[in-house]
Amino acid sequence: MDIFRKTDDPRAVAFEAAGLRWLAEAEAGAAVAEIVDESPGVLQTRRVRETAATAAAAEDFGRALARTHAAGAPHHGCPPPGFAGEGFMGRAPLPLRAEPPGSWGEFYATDRVLPYLTAARQNGSIDDDGARTVERCAGRIDDGEFDAPQPGLVTGVAARLHGDLWSGNVLWSPETGGTLIDPAAQGGHAESDLAQLSVFGAPHRERIVAAYHEVSPLAAGWADRVGLHQLHMLIVHAALFGGGYGAQTVSVAAQYA
Repeated sequence: MDIFRKTDDPRAVAFEAAGLRWLAEAEAGAAVAEIVDESPGVLQTRRVRETAATAAAAEDFGRALARTHAAGAPHHGCPPPGFAGEGFMGRAPLPLRAEPPGSWGEFYATDRVLPYLTAARQNGSIDDDGARTVERCAGRIDDGEFDAPQPGLVTGVAARLHGDLWSGNVLWSPETGGTLIDPAAQGGHAESDLAQLSVFGAPHRERIVAAYHEVSPLAAGWADRVGLHQLHMLIVHAALFGGGYGAQTVSVAAQYA
């Protein structure tokens, strides 16, 4: 068996492993990297044999991702079962909630946008004017101006998210198709996962979304909310890496401020 071995902070490993198991429980959902062994600070998974993505594989992945989301979560910001405390998105801390927020907007503004603004200001990637733009945007989000229904298959308040679904966290395999790795799994809005796929350009993204929409119709106006749902990933990158990510964060926030 070809094994991929990853070492990290023990809490980060525990969070990732819990997320992989939770995502894998979704009936007929997207393929997930198989855990072979887990110990404090060490995670071993079966290595995914990679190939180029095809349009057909992208469509299959879109439909499977819809079913993963439809498996649901107790509330926005909830952790995977068996994990408690703060999670991680890459090297960034990820607030998780034991109790449900009042709304998606409250959760997204309070837990997914504003916690990273201080670090982005400290590294100089977001200046005072930019910070005010982000804060105005967060205020409108918190007020519920962008709250929208989940896609059709999601029957509860929250979808079961991968949570860090940039293109590098989907490996394409001839055996399993689009396969999820490195999750920051949580409850949230399904549109967030779909929006993250385009931050760095997933192959055949249009096919993924079209196939998703075919089996789990997206709410009206979803295309206008793509940037909004990318804002979390962008501001995390601004906080961690600075540089142009700050300007990109402010530019997107300005569209909703």
